[in-house]
Amino acid sequence: MGDLDGRGDIAAAFESGPLTFEPTKVSDGVFAITMDTEASMREYIKLNLKVPLVGSVGPVAAAFDFLASAAPGVREILTVGKYAHEVRQKNYDIVIVDATASGHVIGHVAAPDALRELVRVGPILDQVSWMNHILHNHATTGMVMVATPEEMPATETIELRDRLENETSLGRAGVVINRVLPELFSAPEEKVFNKFQKHADELVDAAGPSVESVMAGAAFASSLRRSRTQHIERLFNEFAGETVVAVPQLFVRTEGLRVTKLLATALSEELGV
Repeated sequence: MGDLDGRGDIAAAFESGPLTFEPTKVSDGVFAITMDTEASMREYIKLNLKVPLVGSVGPVAAAFDFLASAAPGVREILTVGKYAHEVRQKNYDIVIVDATASGHVIGHVAAPDALRELVRVGPILDQVSWMNHILHNHATTGMVMVATPEEMPATETIELRDRLENETSLGRAGVVINRVLPELFSAPEEKVFNKFQKHADELVDAAGPSVESVMAGAAFASSLRRSRTQHIERLFNEFAGETVVAVPQLFVRTEGLRVTKLLATALSEELGV
């Protein structure tokens, strides 16, 4: 697993120490890294330019840093190239990248194409070509888009799909609708609840003032669930024929390995695996 922007989410999810560019075992059979562009550059130089790395890479590193600042897509290539290299070498059964926000991820996946426009011959062209082969192979690589059932996240997910189609050749592996609230009442139960609301004063007299808070909370939860239904339906309609799964809201105070396992179980049940 790879943490693309260094937020530390993967480390928190597996309750591990801080991640580095070197693979760290975070669970049985699961290794994770955090992206470090400088470290990726050093690894690239070592693997492709056959420059021994003893201490600083000196002038070569300075030249690459200048190129990365001046040419579009070079820094992104160093990032994408690291994960593509792991796939190409078959070091892992599956490589999962926790990508940047939707507004920035296109720049990463489109980087090999952008650099290919600048470099027409030579070893760099060969390298971006095999990266493209991995990225464009829908049987190997696909993006999983994650959205909460709200208007803005749903719209951004649809816009991301359109940009993927128009600006890249990357395939889509599915959509996860996260934090879906449970249906609090069935239709008959809601009718009963509405009747209770009309006689709230009598309920308070009979059972105490705490009933009022419970009723208000139930009404808010039911209303919030209904307000999000339209966004869930919108995503299912927009991605009809594709894999779309809904993951329930987990009412937990903290995150960590227990929550990660709960999410994994919920996903497994939705996917039927």
